[in-house]
Amino acid sequence: MDLAVLVVNAGSTSLKLSLVEGDESRVVSAFEPADAVAHRIVHGGTVFREPVVVDDRVVVELDRLSELAPLHNGPALRALADARRALPEVPHVAVFDTAFHATMPEIATTYAVPPSLRLRRFGFHGLAVQSVAEQVRVPRLVVCHLGGGCSVTAVRDGRSIETSMGFTPLEGVPMTTRSGSVDPAAVLRVVRQHGLDETERILEHESGLLALSGFSSDVRELEGDPRGAFALELFAYRVAQAAAACAVALGGVDVLAFSGGIGEHSSRVRDAVACRLGFLGSFGVQVVVAREELVAARETRRLLRR
Repeated sequence: MDLAVLVVNAGSTSLKLSLVEGDESRVVSAFEPADAVAHRIVHGGTVFREPVVVDDRVVVELDRLSELAPLHNGPALRALADARRALPEVPHVAVFDTAFHATMPEIATTYAVPPSLRLRRFGFHGLAVQSVAEQVRVPRLVVCHLGGGCSVTAVRDGRSIETSMGFTPLEGVPMTTRSGSVDPAAVLRVVRQHGLDETERILEHESGLLALSGFSSDVRELEGDPRGAFALELFAYRVAQAAAACAVALGGVDVLAFSGGIGEHSSRVRDAVACRLGFLGSFGVQVVVAREELVAARETRRLLRR
């Protein structure tokens, strides 16, 4: 029998708990008894490239990595502490969004900066993208995972070879309230004007679709208001650009897959992105529900059976 795994997915504003038994999952509202607990951790840095059983040493290292993804790793660590107190007798396993992108080649992970800065591209949304890749098995897949955070990933034969997010989840396409990529010199100018903490707050919480529209970050509201037209047009334009970059890495596209809240529910965004990519020739377009909790549970079982 497969282990029953409680999957803990802590976001910046929410906590999702799923109990996975076999290939079925159900949402639960508390730390229910299970054979093991899987914790989605956004940033594993260079230390964690695969799932790991959590102990005090791992917790210390995860805390150190929190500065790389403060909106995500911080809440995940708090949920991890709560879950370990609630279920102390079962193994707790950390699974990392960055791990799926560990297969990216050096040319895709390297920034053109001095090596002494120790900056590299990691990529995120790995559990979601892995789930999509397992459901859409084609040689050249581009996954547009569009939700509160947004990323675009090139997957060749089930392995990540390029993605739009980089050292942190702030790089890449615009998101609901995150800026995506901005000229570094422009960011430095804002830092000089407003200070480091305020600049971080602006880029993380006051940018993206919210800044473009001036009134909302919710795509459903933007689609129903003329003021949202430009925000959605620019958003689709940037996503299409990122997908085209992935096509360069892949040498073409077999399927363009959309997942995440926006990707699944906004046909307007999907159509706008696909239309701009028409020059690539014939490719399929699919909407796929990312089942992160199933991937997390499966990786946890695999680790514990070694």
